[in-house]
Amino acid sequence: MTAHDQELRRRAYEEVAKKESIANSDPHRQHFHIVPPVGLLNDPNGVMYWKGSYHVFFQWQPFQTGHGAKFWGHYTTQDVVNWKREDIALAPSDWFDKNGCYSGSAVTKDDRLYLFYTGNVRDQDGNRETYQCLAVSDDGLSFEKKGVVARLPEGYTPHFRDPKVWEHEGTWYMVIGAQTENLKGQAVLFASDNLTEWRFLGPITGAGFNGLDDFGYMWECPDLFSLQGSDVLIVSPQGLEADDFRYQNVYQSGYFVGRLDYNKPELKHGDFTELDQGFDFYAPQTLEDDKGRRILFAWMAVPDQDEGAHPTIDYHWIHCMTLPRQLTLSGRKLIQQPLPELKAMRRNEKNIQISMHGSSGLLPIEKPERAEILIEDIQTESGFSISIRGTAVFSFHKDEGIIKLERTSFDGKRTEARHCRMNDLHTVHMFIDASSLEVFVNNGEEVFSARYFPFPGNDEVTVSSTGKSAMSVGIWTLM
Repeated sequence: MTAHDQELRRRAYEEVAKKESIANSDPHRQHFHIVPPVGLLNDPNGVMYWKGSYHVFFQWQPFQTGHGAKFWGHYTTQDVVNWKREDIALAPSDWFDKNGCYSGSAVTKDDRLYLFYTGNVRDQDGNRETYQCLAVSDDGLSFEKKGVVARLPEGYTPHFRDPKVWEHEGTWYMVIGAQTENLKGQAVLFASDNLTEWRFLGPITGAGFNGLDDFGYMWECPDLFSLQGSDVLIVSPQGLEADDFRYQNVYQSGYFVGRLDYNKPELKHGDFTELDQGFDFYAPQTLEDDKGRRILFAWMAVPDQDEGAHPTIDYHWIHCMTLPRQLTLSGRKLIQQPLPELKAMRRNEKNIQISMHGSSGLLPIEKPERAEILIEDIQTESGFSISIRGTAVFSFHKDEGIIKLERTSFDGKRTEARHCRMNDLHTVHMFIDASSLEVFVNNGEEVFSARYFPFPGNDEVTVSSTGKSAMSVGIWTLM
């Protein structure tokens, strides 16, 4: 570790010591989601199950609540409930990453943990350079940088980043999000026999592939994995135009399902499907654990989307992760469900039956800033709505076949909405934290993720129905 690296770490820890108590005093500070100690958190990186622990690294700017030269922060857990903050994994201290240790992934080989990441560099004129870099660890806690292992190929701009690495039939592969010189988004593939020397194989999909014409000017954070006999590419394209209820956020995250031909190479796939119907979801990354489960984490925000209006900035922190979700395939549809381990957070269970006809009722929630609500056996003539702490409303409009999530904008000046089409609603599973909502619809067929910021004292959660509605409701306080 260089003297400069040590100095950057010292300054980051000093910032935590100075401001973490202020961050923890925020009434909007999350209770059961991963948050930065101070400063800005964004993309999950290097998510991995290794030697009995889940590792989640993350993009971290400790010195401000705006973006800048990113570190890799690091949390571990054995049970996906109790998280431990570890020492900084990577600091932007070398010539190849001096303007940020950008996103990447982790793999294990020969009992060592390998981190791959993009080194972001700006020259004196502000021009971007990009390098794919490697750091290695024997204990999963301290990492030795090995430097650059892959460089920018011809035909692409320096918007070329976020390596996700995996092994297939004895060869290592790396998928990277890319922008062509004619400003088209693509996912490209590299291969290696030893994790240190990589050869460029070319694009596997993007503009001009699989019937895609213009589909964004940049593809970020690709993740390619096999699931139930299919290959799934998760990616975050930038530059999609809004289309009815689709693509309503500034940038999107979604997936293609198909089959990767490693010999060509080319990913043959179907249509793009958004992963989350809510306001705040980006840069998802997955891991496979010791039980063979495919688990997803994502950043509960979208870049360039009202980031400066978060009230948490006044407390020297911003952003959080989603809860971990298990992925399964139903045909070509990804189903997302909260991990069953999260039930260990439950306290003070209440079970009630609700029957309404043009009326509303208050749900008996003890701590609405840390609650889980499971609504099942839904029967409704025309639909119903759930109002959450005076700041968000989840509603089902049966005649229109629409589910809607509304919230008060972060600046408090307007009401925003996100929608999806659904003709039948039988299950709503809701996790309410101090400043976030995650709503799993019909056992994970759709999910809405959102940050929201209730005014102090707005703690009621009510259910309303204009026609006849009946449902079974389970309520828990979460630790």
